[in-house]
Amino acid sequence: MAPKLNQIIAVEKGAKSTTEGEITKAYHLIQKPEVFSGLDRQYTPKNDEDETLPGESQKVMVTVNELVQAFSVSLTKLFDVTATKTYANTSARADVKVDGETLLADVPVEYLLFLEKRLGDVLTFLSKVPTLDPALNWTFDAEAGTWKAETVRTHRSRKTPFNHIKAPATDKHAAQVDVLFEDVTVGYWDTTKLSGAVPATQVKEWKEKVLKLSAAVKFAREEANSVEVDNQAVGEKVFGYLFNGLHA
Repeated sequence: MAPKLNQIIAVEKGAKSTTEGEITKAYHLIQKPEVFSGLDRQYTPKNDEDETLPGESQKVMVTVNELVQAFSVSLTKLFDVTATKTYANTSARADVKVDGETLLADVPVEYLLFLEKRLGDVLTFLSKVPTLDPALNWTFDAEAGTWKAETVRTHRSRKTPFNHIKAPATDKHAAQVDVLFEDVTVGYWDTTKLSGAVPATQVKEWKEKVLKLSAAVKFAREEANSVEVDNQAVGEKVFGYLFNGLHA
């Protein structure tokens, strides 16, 4: 039974991890000349009666051929699974449906991944959109393209002096008068607040649409990733060419 694309994607992650570990090991070994070196040293006395000395022996721990072969085998697995996924991605497609209606038809899985990420960006953007102050009553001015609140009138006042008689005049004393000030309304301010923001209900509706579309895109991606794939075997060709005639 042919594997599905989502299964290959899952396998690829493990293959990458395993291969990276094996490549790292190979890199470390290739930089240790001592593991590739061996020795066979035997002593032969010139005369039979002379002293005989023990020989020395050190086996070669690793050969370049062995390391290259293991390196090739490891990368071949990754090359094959990645090729299988990449080739399948060109044919993996699905429709994006919202409320039973097809919004986008026959969308490649790679573009579905792009959409999924960018819709997340849209949601982040909408979370920063300014909304109208709910404490005010707003109406939309179509001509100006902005919202306006109800006009509020406030008084403008001015300090005006007046005489306050503390004690009336008598035949012996003049009247005692203080100059005081009172606030006298001299005009009115009519203030109308304007705003380029939008109602909170509008932002809520936008967010709900983004979330609904995101869910539809994720569903379409899962559907596209369920397509059956043809296993690709490219690693053997690549490394067969690179290391042709390798002696293990």
